[in-house]
Amino acid sequence: MTDNGRVTATAVTSDKGPRDVVLLGSTGSIGTQALDVVRRNPDRFRVVGLGAGGGRVGDLAAQALEFGAEAVAVSRASALEDLQLALYAHAQRRGYARGESRLPKILAGPEASAELAQWPCDVVLNGMTGSVGLVPTLAALRAGRTLALANKESLIAGGPLVTPYLDRIVPVDSEHSALAQCLRGGRLDEVDRLVLTASGGPFRGSTRAQLTAVTPADALAHPTWNMGPVVTVNSATLVNKGLEVIEAHLLFGVPYERIDVVVHPQSLVHSMVEFTDGSTLAQVSPPDMRLPIALALGWPHRVPQAQPPMDWRSPQTLTFEPLDQAAFPAVGLARAAGIAGGTAPAAYNAANEEAVAAFLAGHLPFLSIVDTIAEVLDRLPLRERPTVADVLDVESEARRLARERIGVAA
Repeated sequence: MTDNGRVTATAVTSDKGPRDVVLLGSTGSIGTQALDVVRRNPDRFRVVGLGAGGGRVGDLAAQALEFGAEAVAVSRASALEDLQLALYAHAQRRGYARGESRLPKILAGPEASAELAQWPCDVVLNGMTGSVGLVPTLAALRAGRTLALANKESLIAGGPLVTPYLDRIVPVDSEHSALAQCLRGGRLDEVDRLVLTASGGPFRGSTRAQLTAVTPADALAHPTWNMGPVVTVNSATLVNKGLEVIEAHLLFGVPYERIDVVVHPQSLVHSMVEFTDGSTLAQVSPPDMRLPIALALGWPHRVPQAQPPMDWRSPQTLTFEPLDQAAFPAVGLARAAGIAGGTAPAAYNAANEEAVAAFLAGHLPFLSIVDTIAEVLDRLPLRERPTVADVLDVESEARRLARERIGVAA
C-alpha cells in the first residue's frame, strides 16, 4: 500500500483506461458511496460486478442496470427469483426488451460472492459487513485481483491466510487509508508509532456506570459518521477501534506496543504516523468515506475532487484526549487477542458479531457486549497456525459460546 512501507499494492498501476471494478456489499453504506464515486468518475472506473446479501434486491437490480454490470450476486439463494423479477421490472422501465443481453448474469447462493470476487476486473472492493467477507477476500486475492478492503473483519479473522497477499491489498477504512498516506512521507524503518484516532462515539466521556442503561437507539446515534448498524454499535463500544488496531498491525507490520489510540471528537484527523526524528504526519479531511474509497479504487493515484476539502478560512478546533480504557476495555482486549495471534482475533470478532446482534434485538445489555467477547476468548482454545477450515470452525464455536452466554444474560 505504501511506496516505502510493507504494503505496496502494485497490481493496479496501469492507466489503460477506466478500471473495471467488482463491488461486494453494493447496497450497504460503503457500497452506495463507492457507486457515487464511480458515478462521478466514469472516465476512471467502470462497474462490472455487484454483490449483496439478498435483502435489498430492488436496490441491487437498479444499481446493476444503472451501471451496466455484467454480473450480480446474492448470497441468499432464496432471493434469486426476487432478483430476477426486480431486474426485469427495472429493465422494462428503462425500455429493455425482455431477456435482452444487457441484463447481467445472476449468481446466487453462499458461494456467489466468492465467485463474483474472481470475476475478470482490476479491483474488487469488499464492502461486506462481518467475517462472512473472508472467503470472498481470499477468492479475490488468489485470483490475482487488487483488493480494496473495507471488510476489515476478513483480514482480522483470516490473519496469516490473508497477509501473504499484502502487495495487493489497499485499505478503505479511513484510519488505515490515512496511515498509508502518511507513510508515503518516510520509510517504514523510520516509523516510531502509528496513532489511530477515534471519535469516541456517542458515549465519549461517559463512565462505565453511566453506560449500564444504554439502549440500541442511544448506541446508533453516532455524532459524526453515517454507517450501518453493526459498525455503528462497534464504534459505540470501541470494538471497531480494537479491530482497527489489529488491522493496522497486520497491514503495516508495526508491533502492537507501538500502535496507539487517541480520542479526537472532531473526526478531522483520521490517523497519524510518528517518525523516529520526532516528526508526526497527520492526514486531515472532513469525515467523508468517498475520499478513502476513491483513493483505494485509484491507488496509487488520487481522484480529483473525491470530496470537498477542509475550509481553512474558517476557524477550526482540533482536540485530542486519552482513551478511557476502564470505560471502554474493547481496545485493550483486542490488542491482547492480536498479540495472542492465531485464531484469537477471529474469535474476538465472531463473539462480537453475535453479541451486537443480541444487543440490537434487545436481548443483551450494552456493557455485556464486550464482557461476552472476553468470556469467549477465555474459554476458547487458541489455534496458532490456522487453515481456512480452522478459522471457520473457531468462528462457529465462538458464536456458539457467545449465544450460550447471551442466553444466560438474557
